[in-house]
Amino acid sequence: MSSPLRVLIHGGGIGGLTLATALARRGHQVDVAELRDELDALGVGIIQPSNALHVMREIGVLEQCLEAGFEWEVLTICDPTGATLAKIPQPRMADAPSNNGIPRPALAKVLGRAATEAGARIRFATTITALADDGEGVDVTLSDGSTGRWDLVVGFDGIGSPLRKHLYGDRFEPEYTGFANWRVTVPRDPAVQSVVMSAGNQNAKALLTPITDELMYLGAVFAEAEDFRPDPARAHEQLAERLASFSGPVAEALTHVTDPAAVVYSRISQVTVEDAWHVGRVVLAGDAAHASTPHLAQGAAMAVEDALVLAESLDAADLDADGGPAGALAAWEARRRPRAMWVQSLSRAILKQETGTATTPEEDELLKVGIPGAAHFLVRPY
Repeated sequence: MSSPLRVLIHGGGIGGLTLATALARRGHQVDVAELRDELDALGVGIIQPSNALHVMREIGVLEQCLEAGFEWEVLTICDPTGATLAKIPQPRMADAPSNNGIPRPALAKVLGRAATEAGARIRFATTITALADDGEGVDVTLSDGSTGRWDLVVGFDGIGSPLRKHLYGDRFEPEYTGFANWRVTVPRDPAVQSVVMSAGNQNAKALLTPITDELMYLGAVFAEAEDFRPDPARAHEQLAERLASFSGPVAEALTHVTDPAAVVYSRISQVTVEDAWHVGRVVLAGDAAHASTPHLAQGAAMAVEDALVLAESLDAADLDADGGPAGALAAWEARRRPRAMWVQSLSRAILKQETGTATTPEEDELLKVGIPGAAHFLVRPY
């Protein structure tokens, strides 16, 4: 761009910190408003598929991610006893590895360090309380009482995005799918060298995902009532009850789950902002705009792709004559929406297929691609 932008990023998660790094490295002035007191990252581990790792290479943190995580190349499909049904090699995007499992707190530290070293400022325990876009900039009041003016405000503030509510009210609220994720970190079985996915009956699936040499996480998807929440005193027992039909490595992993507080439970919801992802100088990205079910392991990958493409778009030569970002934002969304919506639609279709839920004709067409086909599609340029 002809001159640096002042950008406020609302949310210091994976997408927000990736954008902060990409923009700061390009000379923009970046502030991140993060609600938490530190980058401690909720949750257990996460899969970084090849397209996400390609973004990590582009912002200069690929080696740090691989050092903190566990690289793998083959998806193993098993029956409920742990007997192997198939081994599916995973493709690579350009020179990026095929997959990496990594603890979420470790990834948060890698990205936080990269953002601050690039020159971004992270403002902890802070959120936006008011903002006004006058067309030439956005005046913002933060929860610490400070005020400021930015050229652009970007909401990487998650599935419950306050910025989405500011722009659209209740029009695009999260839609609960009827299923939920249970996850817990356990010692890694030396035999688990890649993601191991075991399918049980039509309402259950379990995964073992290595995230370091010493650790892996056990993940399980079940149909759950919308108002269900695990009992804080016996969440580990409730998880074991749901996985009672599994044996082999899943059952072995369960023997290490003895602390109910270690079990992370989250409902699987979807968000689809059907209107523009940007209004004036306020932008929604990642889960704030297009949250998907986890069935392609692409939620965080879509967020970091959003971030890098947004940084690239703001550097494009065909920006507005007055230096405003409208043209760049339109180009960014035109490039990102088809890919993100395809991921969301196929992920939801796979959930329905795996759980015996009726699919639409459009979803049936998507399912012909399948998970292996999707993996090959997603290593194409974003």
